[in-house]
Amino acid sequence: MEDSGIIELFFARSEQAITVLSEKYGKFCFKIAMNILSDREDSEECVNDTYFRVWNAVPPDKPAALGGYVGRITRNLAVSLYRTKHRQKRGGGTAELVLEELEEVIGGSGRTDKEAEERELTAAVNAFLEAREKNERIIFLMRYFALYPIDEIAGRTGQTMGRIKYSLKKTRRELKKFLEREELI
Repeated sequence: MEDSGIIELFFARSEQAITVLSEKYGKFCFKIAMNILSDREDSEECVNDTYFRVWNAVPPDKPAALGGYVGRITRNLAVSLYRTKHRQKRGGGTAELVLEELEEVIGGSGRTDKEAEERELTAAVNAFLEAREKNERIIFLMRYFALYPIDEIAGRTGQTMGRIKYSLKKTRRELKKFLEREELI
């Protein structure tokens, strides 16, 4: 079923919407959650919470890209759960490493209006990524949105791990310069 049809089911408040959403995006959401949480049970819970959030948000929301919408919700829920579970534990997990890599670029800006700052920063990062080459954008999103390990990104893209690391470092450096020019960091 097309995304527009799934959204129509949500607007009609049909319980079939959850079933169809699960069939189309369940594995995608689970992969995102699993990449962050590395725990099957927590990932399944996160995906179920995603469906609940989508049910409560659509309507009134009418997402233009349903896959990105549910992926973002899953990612945010998984990161939140990860932080809750690891608040006292600082380890060498993939999620912690990825979050630390991005923290170097977009760390604290000293602003107080967190919600407005997040919207502004999200819009700026989206604009930055739109201007990147497709391959560079895919690698960046695989690493920092879906939290894929570097070796898996290399395998999926057919590139070497060194090339992936270089691409990510270059993109982070360019993102930092872009955000500084936009006076967001």
